[in-house]
Amino acid sequence: MTDLTARSDLRPTDLNSRDTFYWLCQLDKASTVMTVEEGIAPRDVGARTAAAIAKVASDAEAPGADRPTDYLQVEPLVRRLVGPDSSRIHSGRSRQDMLPTVYRLLLRDRLVLVHRGLGELRAGLLTLAERYGSAIVPAYTNGVQAQPTTFGHLLLGYEATLRRSALRLTEAYPRVNLCPLGAAALATSSFPVDRMRLAELLGFDAPVQNSFDAAQLSPIDVGFEVAASAMTLALSIGTFIQDVHAQYHHARPWITLDNADLLSPSTLMPQKRNPVALNRARLLASEVIGDGVSTALAAHNVCSGLTDYKRAEAQRTLDRTIALLGEVNAIVGGLRLDEEAALDEVRSDYSTTSELANVLQRDSDIPFHVGHRFASALVTYGRGGGLTVERLDFAEAKRLYREIAVEFGIVGDELPMTEAQFRAALDPVAMVASYRGLGGPQPAEFQRMLAAAQEAVRADTSWIDSVAGRLSAAEAAMEASFGELAG
Repeated sequence: MTDLTARSDLRPTDLNSRDTFYWLCQLDKASTVMTVEEGIAPRDVGARTAAAIAKVASDAEAPGADRPTDYLQVEPLVRRLVGPDSSRIHSGRSRQDMLPTVYRLLLRDRLVLVHRGLGELRAGLLTLAERYGSAIVPAYTNGVQAQPTTFGHLLLGYEATLRRSALRLTEAYPRVNLCPLGAAALATSSFPVDRMRLAELLGFDAPVQNSFDAAQLSPIDVGFEVAASAMTLALSIGTFIQDVHAQYHHARPWITLDNADLLSPSTLMPQKRNPVALNRARLLASEVIGDGVSTALAAHNVCSGLTDYKRAEAQRTLDRTIALLGEVNAIVGGLRLDEEAALDEVRSDYSTTSELANVLQRDSDIPFHVGHRFASALVTYGRGGGLTVERLDFAEAKRLYREIAVEFGIVGDELPMTEAQFRAALDPVAMVASYRGLGGPQPAEFQRMLAAAQEAVRADTSWIDSVAGRLSAAEAAMEASFGELAG
């Protein structure tokens, strides 16, 4: 099978160094290059300023070094080495446009990592789906066993929800990757600031066109858009986690975690193997949703220009999303299906009896409502006697059918099927094989959907690879221009 997992040079641990201080220094680098190119700062001043920025950035990499997050604290570090001339790179610039720019850069890194983690999760689910494509399992509605299906079919369903989240992230990325820098406080300035060049140096696709929007409005909707996408993803993951967690209510679960790192013993009860990884993932999913709500509330009923919505709520939402995906990827890697236990669970209940009504209508032209009433009566009889589907008495089934047929005035009140046909209609393997609808678990449909899902993961992986490649190239190009200036 083709490797569907995502690859990237950027890792979650890199976020520790690619922090607000790092990006403030990157903004200084871009501004230095641009102001020298535009003649706003003389080249010799730009060279000395560039050397000072490089030293400040390097010094901050030492263990325990201070990494200030307010530009009012960063700027004096450069000025101390250069003097007041260093302020020339700040011409036509304000914390009001710098902060939204840093905000987007922090989100951009995290969007890449979320997309990577989500691609890994989808690929992991598809690997399991391929392994268990024909394994019969029970499925539930209203918390009660409903129709039998296959584990592969369920896993493809989970992947489909995650694919929509990947699409939302993909669609959000171009709106995130626009540059506010050069908007000044909100109306630009009289300096010939080249906003296109600033965007290019920092790896943005283009500037945010309207300078008022760039500095004062866009942080609201852009931040919430990515937070909302993360919230939606957390909702889907939460359903998956809860469906797995429900297995641990059973004495014989058919979905289990076989990695000891995902489990924890009880200090009192020796029989317990608590699925703590599921607990951690569920809590993280709840926290992602809570952080996303905070992102909205911070911007709710706030005048433009205030700092309420220019903080780290959306960034924190994505940080937790990255942690959530790491946890769930470990869970999927340790997930195993007990196929025999799953099939026994299906056979211990009556979810196949709906097929009786289908067979009676399809093969004997008995209206579905009549067949449904017959099947329901059969369930009541079987459960009342403590019988499984396989132990239902065929003679009693025929008697119940006669009663229902008389009630509905059916001509010919004998059950129109042999005992072999009756048993076959109640067999879960045969029932799943008989499905015909688009998107069902039958082999042909499963293979079609699996192939489409695998291709979608490959396409999304290719997209994020190209994004990462462009960002890496832009960063290298800016470092080259800056390095040339700094000598």
